[in-house]
Amino acid sequence: MINILLVDDQTLVRQGLKSLLEMSERVAVIAEAENGNSAIAAVSQYRPDVVLMDIRMPEMDGIEAVSQLSKEFPSVAVLMLTTFDDHASVIAAIQAGAKGYLLKDVSLETLVDAIEALYRGESWIQPVVTERIIKGLQSVRPQTPTTDLVEPLTDKELAVLRLVAAGLSNQEIAESLFKSTGTVKNQVSSLMAKLEVRDRTRAVLKAIELGLL
Repeated sequence: MINILLVDDQTLVRQGLKSLLEMSERVAVIAEAENGNSAIAAVSQYRPDVVLMDIRMPEMDGIEAVSQLSKEFPSVAVLMLTTFDDHASVIAAIQAGAKGYLLKDVSLETLVDAIEALYRGESWIQPVVTERIIKGLQSVRPQTPTTDLVEPLTDKELAVLRLVAAGLSNQEIAESLFKSTGTVKNQVSSLMAKLEVRDRTRAVLKAIELGLL
């Protein structure tokens, strides 16, 4: 069972999420908080496995809260759950230390899958959000991509990276490219090393910033 802390300034939203999550036998909501300050106190008291954090809140917003949590409680994974889908918020949240980002209109199955991914130490960004990040940054960055990688990505690694950005798992990528899961896993590890990032989410964001996507 994965222990969850819900953080949202709207009581009705928290109650709705709690009722939804209680339908799953894989997670348990152990505490709630209404802003960033109370979230930090709740993490200190209850030590949840995963925090579901809203972005826009009074007193201390979700981005500032996740920044503090990542420093004080690095073992606690934070999943940003919000109605806002602008690419600036996504990037700010990830840079602050969030491990995932979902819009509030996702299904229970997707939400629980994301929670479990974070619990395993992985990251999760909703594919539709990734698409909007790419489109948003493409509109403001130079048309000619500039990369400063010491070792450039191979064509095969770029193909894998595009599927990672689409939200596919290693197994799904392997099936799409007719490769073994082990081969894909090695290519993902290689491209993350070249991009100098620790996880798939940051690999996608770094690739977007470099104009590779």
